[in-house]
Amino acid sequence: MGINRHSGILLHPSSLPDDYGIGTLGKNAEQWIDDLQKAGQKWWQILPLGHTGFGDSPYQCFSSFAGNPLLIDFERLMEMGLLMSGDFENCRTKEPEERVDFHNVIIKKYPVLRLAYKRFVEQSRTDIKRDFNDFCEKNACWLHDYALFLEIKNFHNHLPWHQWTEPFKKRDETAMTAFHKRFSVETGFHRFCQWIFFRQWREIKKYANDRQIEIIGDIPLYVAYDSADAWATPALFQFDKDLNPKVVAGVPPDYFSATGQLWGNPIYDWKQHQKDGFQWWIRRFEASLELYNWIRIDHFRGFAAYWAVPYGDPTAENGKWIPAPGKALFKTLAKHFGQLNIIAEDLGVITPDVVRLRDAFGFPGMKILQYAFESDNNENMPHNFTQDCVVYTGTHDNETTQGWYENLNPEAKNRLHTYLQSDGADVHWKLIRLAYASVANFAIVPMQDILGLNNNARMNVPGTVGNYNWQWRLQKNQVGEDTWRVLRFLAELFGRGM
Repeated sequence: MGINRHSGILLHPSSLPDDYGIGTLGKNAEQWIDDLQKAGQKWWQILPLGHTGFGDSPYQCFSSFAGNPLLIDFERLMEMGLLMSGDFENCRTKEPEERVDFHNVIIKKYPVLRLAYKRFVEQSRTDIKRDFNDFCEKNACWLHDYALFLEIKNFHNHLPWHQWTEPFKKRDETAMTAFHKRFSVETGFHRFCQWIFFRQWREIKKYANDRQIEIIGDIPLYVAYDSADAWATPALFQFDKDLNPKVVAGVPPDYFSATGQLWGNPIYDWKQHQKDGFQWWIRRFEASLELYNWIRIDHFRGFAAYWAVPYGDPTAENGKWIPAPGKALFKTLAKHFGQLNIIAEDLGVITPDVVRLRDAFGFPGMKILQYAFESDNNENMPHNFTQDCVVYTGTHDNETTQGWYENLNPEAKNRLHTYLQSDGADVHWKLIRLAYASVANFAIVPMQDILGLNNNARMNVPGTVGNYNWQWRLQKNQVGEDTWRVLRFLAELFGRGM
């Protein structure tokens, strides 16, 4: 990879401490960056920043380009003169909350954002208006369709687009023009929220980069079925004439599920993407590279071959592998962007074609210490690592390390004890030390593991909706100075210091 050894922490912005129900892109995000610097960390890894839809999953968003308005910080809007302190007092939580109540946050936050939009429309600052217009012009390729998509969804009582009335579902030109004219103020609100989101995120990213903290972002391979992408550009997906998917995405039976995971995302029409020179992917990476220093691609193996499940099947068991043109895609992207700072999420069923694709472009893959003790001498054991990989104790889809250890079968637990020469006390710190000491160039640890939390703090249970997925939050003052000192000590001890 041609980089130095470094370490970092995985924590999504929604999990940051805040007084208003959800982490935001404000002062607490800056404090988090200061803490990373204090702990000698180089990387802040996050989940996708997209506008979440049903289930609140950042991997199922209304757009692959838009940001999540729920992360907008009120105090930053107050600094712009668009809010006053009393405007959002009703959003303040009385007690520190350990989870994000997304429903409650949405109900309380959007009226405040609409008030800020009203003030924006009424105000006369030309620099602010110019910045907004520049943003809209620069992002016109996706922003107009996204804003229209959200407002038509509101018009149809939030139904997914494939259940809209025919003129809107199939984007009848007359219907689209009339709707846009009638609801121009409402679609303007959605553009406003995106402008504010990206304005605030740019400030946070600059704050981090100025302190030598780099951002590892995350982009899902697929887009959600109920997304502006699928609605506005159906020719890029394997849809039938009625705009129903012919096949949907998932993975076969694996570590997480005996029947596989049925994600339900539409699958790309790769022939069409190749035909137009992968222009949609170029735009997507342009947008991502403005947000992040490095990009983790979720489900990287889908660029070598994808698991296609017949639409309507109840599980993912009856799918089949179909080759994808990943090599042609990444050649195109490398020609356009040069060096690609990409981390390949290469977990699950990995075949030689996936390894060849990953290695052909020098993308580091992932190693998970929680998988290292399932069998003797497997590839996730640190003595089998190569430098060009990223080691994690676990990911957002895993149990916390403490929860994993508590549920570990006796044979694997004995293997772990032998490997660590430990009785399992403070197992989270033992695995963090193991990750840091490894030859892997990157070592990333979820914040829950640094705190030694059990599965009540788990971020996600794959293949499920509910289970408190995506809701965990870090509390103010939950991390003591001793923790940051230990992390800095380990980073310096194992040559990962800034």
